[in-house]
Amino acid sequence: MLLLDRQDVAALLPMADCIAAVEGAFRAHAEGALPAAPGTLATPVPGGGFHVKTAVLGPAPGYYAAKINANFPGNPDRSGLPTVQGMIGLFDAADGRPLALLDSIEITTLRTAAASAIAARHLALPDARTLLVCGCGIQGRAHLRALLAVRRIGHVYACDRDPARVAAFIGEFAATGIDIEPVESAGEALPHADVAVTCTPGRQVVVREDDIRPGQFIAAVGADSEGKQELAPRVLAMARVVTDLTAQAAHMGELQHALAAGMMGIGDVHAELGELIAGQRPGRSSPEEIFVFDSTGTALQDVASAAAVYERALATGRGRTLALEGGAAGHD
Repeated sequence: MLLLDRQDVAALLPMADCIAAVEGAFRAHAEGALPAAPGTLATPVPGGGFHVKTAVLGPAPGYYAAKINANFPGNPDRSGLPTVQGMIGLFDAADGRPLALLDSIEITTLRTAAASAIAARHLALPDARTLLVCGCGIQGRAHLRALLAVRRIGHVYACDRDPARVAAFIGEFAATGIDIEPVESAGEALPHADVAVTCTPGRQVVVREDDIRPGQFIAAVGADSEGKQELAPRVLAMARVVTDLTAQAAHMGELQHALAAGMMGIGDVHAELGELIAGQRPGRSSPEEIFVFDSTGTALQDVASAAAVYERALATGRGRTLALEGGAAGHD
């Protein structure tokens, strides 16, 4: 079994390759080519919580991945630890062999941004040039890199409750020549943004219906567990909503709040991302349509990304080998 740390993952999974892997997994799911549906389990604890997400990627022999992530938003201020920590176990889906144990932070970061970029490629205006990034931490930086791969972004509005994060964000991209403008709030920049990404860890609304404008594409990333919210429910009611997985979004995404408020029903969801990729549902049909991508994060993204890292590690000889001694068969 291979052990692959965060530096290994970063070296082996360029953003463009992650986008391609994630897109393929969503397509396979929409086309019914996977042997099982992805699953999720959430366990809240004081100060944070744990998520377990699982999926199988085919065709045979295929891969099975289980990701365990801990999410503790107070960590950076309290202990200096990252908000998200975790690991991914990758297995051979044909015989159950453990293949790799991977640090999950880099994969979670890359695959989340990759999904938003795929959605933007299908739904953002073709000539989109302005971007709002609300939440300038790890996810905000990854999203800018991913969106630059699908749209010619020339001006970025950046906001975060911590001014130091905004300054670090601007500094990281200084060499790109992109004009980055700090703003106090999402509402200040939304009237001017073609594309917006919200990736905050909070439970307070940052996007309201009076802020948005025709033609906008919004990737709502922060709501990934019960109770978390970044968009007012009426924003979803005004837009065409695309989810990564609708059943999951109804439970833990922005959709949960629109459903609870009675402003939408499940049948009002326009499409899942895989359906757009597979051509089963239409994308943008007019320049006035507003789209919201409700991104909750799925194990489809994790297994596709982990498999890509593992295969490249085998090809390049990267990673450390750990031998697991098997014992007698017993109860599981």
